[in-house]
Amino acid sequence: MTAALVAAGLGIIPGTAQAADPVPAAAGVAEAIAKAATSEGFHSPADRTIRTTLPATAAAANGKTTAKTAAPQTAQSAPAAPAAPAAPASVAAADAGANPALAVDVSGTSHTAHGIELTTLITSADFALGVVIDWGDGKTDTATGQGNTELHHTHTYDKSGEYQVKVTVTDTANAVQAANGGAFLTPGSDFTPHTPTRLLDTRDGTGAPATKVPGLGSVRVKIAGNAAVPANVTAVALNVTVTETVDSGYVTAWPGTGYERPGTSNLNYTAGRSVPNLVIVPVGEDGYVELYNGGPQPVDLIADVTGYFTRASAGGYTSMTPARFVDTREGLGAPRGTLAARTAFTTRIGGRQGVPQGITAVALNITVTEPGGPGHLTAFSGDGPVPTASNLNFAPGQTVANAVIVPVAADGTVKVFNGSWMPAHVVVDVVGYYSKDGKAAFLPFTPFRTLDTREEAYGWTGGRFRAREYITQGFTPEAATGVEAYVLNTTVTATGGTGYLSVAPGPYPLPAEGGPAAPPPPRPGSSTLNWTAGETVPNLVQASDGDHGVITFWNQGHQDADLVLDVFGVYQSK
Repeated sequence: MTAALVAAGLGIIPGTAQAADPVPAAAGVAEAIAKAATSEGFHSPADRTIRTTLPATAAAANGKTTAKTAAPQTAQSAPAAPAAPAAPASVAAADAGANPALAVDVSGTSHTAHGIELTTLITSADFALGVVIDWGDGKTDTATGQGNTELHHTHTYDKSGEYQVKVTVTDTANAVQAANGGAFLTPGSDFTPHTPTRLLDTRDGTGAPATKVPGLGSVRVKIAGNAAVPANVTAVALNVTVTETVDSGYVTAWPGTGYERPGTSNLNYTAGRSVPNLVIVPVGEDGYVELYNGGPQPVDLIADVTGYFTRASAGGYTSMTPARFVDTREGLGAPRGTLAARTAFTTRIGGRQGVPQGITAVALNITVTEPGGPGHLTAFSGDGPVPTASNLNFAPGQTVANAVIVPVAADGTVKVFNGSWMPAHVVVDVVGYYSKDGKAAFLPFTPFRTLDTREEAYGWTGGRFRAREYITQGFTPEAATGVEAYVLNTTVTATGGTGYLSVAPGPYPLPAEGGPAAPPPPRPGSSTLNWTAGETVPNLVQASDGDHGVITFWNQGHQDADLVLDVFGVYQSK
């Protein structure tokens, strides 16, 4: 493969044109976001209400209420319940204890990564009421009611986690207060990087018996409680490698027991090839994930953990337009020339090209090209030792790309190690990063397919993925808010020659039906995956859909191919 076909960023492919009419908003995305973000929430019925009799002075301190019900308020900080004129002493004395049925029924659910929708049902005699909602994060809302009242409020938390929500209702006239609430767990999860560690290797018995995974069979991988991954893990980032292959097939990762295996794939393989791919997959309630061998013949499977997601506040995700940080062919970000055998280079990510200092991990796409012999690459923290895990494997002369999530050292650096006994060129593109200030949490989907150019389905009628052209697909529907990026698996198959795929946010909105086409977007200078003739190549991509809810996919080769897109989840901030 030539250097140009690893996206050197030069204008080598002229005359780009849209392959066909843009694909409408990806089928199923709105439903998938709503389903993924719908938490079990909590419900605390009225019989759990805690009633407190207040002295008249204490009742006054809690605020007097008006007789008119106020409209529910959206989430905002507020000091206390609204004040109202005090009832005459004779009325308060006469009505004391006249509201014995005062009770509160509280339920909370969600349809976003960090949001809660709260319903409060108040049972009360016909007295003015003051309501205070404590969201558990230091913020409160207030409202008023009169007698039996139903209130609806929404609130967005800054971080993932568990929050104690409490609703307090005060009847000043009768000096009585009622409180109820529950623990709310946000649907979204934050990311914690993990030193690349091997959890499964069927070749030597790591994590499973030392035997190949049979054709159409599967192997379970213990995640929770393994290699310091916590018990409350919700999803995991694994680098999965298939090797010792004697036929073609595919591998699918899913939570396993209690879950239906999806009809999507995470990586594809052919005979005699070792193929890696990054997988982000939910962890089952039993703490395991399962890897299915969709081929007819046995294979060996390897899985290395590179990070995990929990509902504890940790690292939120920030996407960016893919940017090239390292190209050893040009001396960009590392010394010019091939990376020598059994050596590593160090490159700075934090503080460059818009990436801030203080990030905890980075999402990369790493490509090896022009290797002199077989081997592997390993990416790891700039202050850590070389781990035993690998991120991608290659054969002599092969160009291979793979998505990687890497812990970042305190000085903002990462390292890349050439595990071959021969030199090779390395290219590194940054697609996003994790930091304590990042507010986007991960919501995994039940994986589903949204585009397959081999089929007239999913709104696509344009035929094959034509050379030197691009496909534009709408992703975020208007109903979904705060989307930072999508977790996609891109697969290119039926390739007629050599090429590479680029994925980038679309700079223009989808044109209105019957309206003029959008102008051609600028050609990206980064690559997501590379292929040669006759290959089927997958790669995970964490793709931003930009300001217009649109992602473009570029065939940067000179021959037609087919493109398959599977959606695995979304990062959502609100």
